Amino acid sequence: MARALPARSCPVSAFQKMISGKYKLRIVWDLKDGPRRYGEIRSGLLRGASGSAEITPRVLSRELKALTESGLIDRKDFGEVPPKVEYRLTRKGKSFVPVVAAIRDWGERHLSEAPALTEAAE
Repeated sequence: MARALPARSCPVSAFQKMISGKYKLRIVWDLKDGPRRYGEIRSGLLRGASGSAEITPRVLSRELKALTESGLIDRKDFGEVPPKVEYRLTRKGKSFVPVVAAIRDWGERHLSEAPALTEAAE
């Protein structure tokens, strides 16, 4: 009988944990065009936010820290007053952009079908 692999050995579980969070995919997508400062990232998340509450600074900071720890983005502190910090994709983060693009493309193709699927399930 085959033993189940521990969760840490499963690439899908590891991937899911790395990108879990409401804003991580959107942050990576926003950084694909180049470095952004904190305020620019925050503004980008607020654009197109349908009915969602404004992202709190604490939540955005937590998401940015997690993406930095996972190696998808890099934080550059210029050591200036007032503080100037930029976030940019790492090589690992850039390699993740096509994955996010595929998710976005899938969403564009299939989300219009969502109401029909919901009604069929009822």
